[in-house]
Amino acid sequence: MTNDNGEVEEQPVEALMVLKYGGVLTHAGRKQAEELGRYFRNKMYPGEGTGLLRLHSTYRHDLKIYSSDEGRVQMSAAAFAKGLLDLEGQLTPILVSLVSKDYSMLDGLENASSEMKEAKAWLNEIITSNANTVDSNGSPEFPWMVDGAGLPPNASELLANLVKLTKKVTEQVRLLAQDENEKLTERSLYDVIPPYDQATVLGKTNIDVDRIAAGLPCGSEGFLLMYARWKKLETDLYNERKERFDITQIPDVYDSCKYDLLHNAHLNLEGLDELFKVAQMLADGVIPNEYGINPKQKLKIGSKIARRLLGKLLIDLRNTREEAITVAELKNNHDHSLSINIEKEDAEAKSKLFHKNDEMDQDDDDDKETKYRLDPKYANVKTPERHVRTRLYFTSESHIHSLMNVLRYCNMEESLQEEESLVCRNALERLVKTKELDYMSHIVLRMFENTEVPLEDPKRYRVELTYSRGADLSPLEKKGSAATSLHQEHTLPIMGPERLQEIGSYLTLETMEKMIRPFAMPAEDFPPATPAGFSGYFSKSVLDRLVNLWPFHRQSSSLGK
Repeated sequence: MTNDNGEVEEQPVEALMVLKYGGVLTHAGRKQAEELGRYFRNKMYPGEGTGLLRLHSTYRHDLKIYSSDEGRVQMSAAAFAKGLLDLEGQLTPILVSLVSKDYSMLDGLENASSEMKEAKAWLNEIITSNANTVDSNGSPEFPWMVDGAGLPPNASELLANLVKLTKKVTEQVRLLAQDENEKLTERSLYDVIPPYDQATVLGKTNIDVDRIAAGLPCGSEGFLLMYARWKKLETDLYNERKERFDITQIPDVYDSCKYDLLHNAHLNLEGLDELFKVAQMLADGVIPNEYGINPKQKLKIGSKIARRLLGKLLIDLRNTREEAITVAELKNNHDHSLSINIEKEDAEAKSKLFHKNDEMDQDDDDDKETKYRLDPKYANVKTPERHVRTRLYFTSESHIHSLMNVLRYCNMEESLQEEESLVCRNALERLVKTKELDYMSHIVLRMFENTEVPLEDPKRYRVELTYSRGADLSPLEKKGSAATSLHQEHTLPIMGPERLQEIGSYLTLETMEKMIRPFAMPAEDFPPATPAGFSGYFSKSVLDRLVNLWPFHRQSSSLGK
């Protein structure tokens, strides 16, 4: 094209825009998250059960929820909170009021990008060649010590079959999309089926029966979008011009297969079952090894990805311990002072003084995380001293893998080689067989206090480690309750917790800190918004009023008279 001066002007003829789309939470995902929240409420707090709601409503439950920046992760956190606290209504208000985003702690893999690139290059070389997939650096007695553990011996053959089956499924979806496009041209298909409304769907926990009855894909997709999803996988998985495979697409093919087997089984795509089985065998080897092909590399990558999260976990544990110590010391001090017959009037005056100065002390003494607390002086509760601290972190599978790798291989650090692993051998064997950490997989750290043990005794605080593989069941399941739930509700049950320690073992908080500290971000490196140290869960006045309300205090007062 020429301008008025006769000069040729260049004009764009094609534009490519690449947008990162994190996806939305499905009806099944919301239901699973809410159910897991209810399970936590009833099972994870010993002796509480539904009493957790009583603790929370009387400001005796210190709860904070953190999420990564992904929209579906945030909505999962909100759905979990709804089940945990037995809330009602839509997820958006819950998300806004209870969930905090923390990209630097729960997102991003930049810190370990070079190490992960190295691991993926090794995987690509092994899988795309006919080389032996396992390089035994360790004894068969310890299968987790083998390089590339979990990779199938015929990986290169499976990869070629994966490409073939992906093309077969993609072609079927293309025909469905072509048919839909023709119908939309002649007459709007949505004259009968209403258009997809994301805001409405976010409030659903059941499948969209109308769309399925009409032969449409479940959820937000039409056939055109479904075809675009599969066509991209086909194109990226194998470059025909360069005759090159991209093994990083294997997990995406596996996820896409599992999604369609869960939600779109009514479409009866031929070969999808077989594609899923092939993709699963490859993904079971690729996914765990993307975060390191051997324990030392897994530890290095894991410590870089989860460094900030590990540091925050240590801060959480330390704050809880310091709070408990402060309460115990006040109890002992008051018990001692009352034994020498303090006058009742003096005690009352002291209590009033603390109450008067409460607002003045608040800004100086309270931790920055501290919010509103119920004044125990006016609390109609039997145990005002009973408090529970809960911290929930919702993140990606990469961070779960990284955190788990640090927990089980931390004793390989040079300074800790004489120490036992935080994870027992039985759990190590189970973990090496655990290939997938599916939706709602989780690691739980619970700290218990034994008040019968002296404050200076390390055994006063015990840490218990458990994990769950999440909804780690095959969508090809044909029998039992899982199959019924799959076909009727498009959901798979979340696996129960498994211990990472031997029954009867005793992991002290002191040992836990010693093993994790070399890999964690130091407290002083955290920004001011996150408390680097403990300055008081309550103000001193509130702690003293708690002590005044305890039964042992009243008994001592009567004896003093």
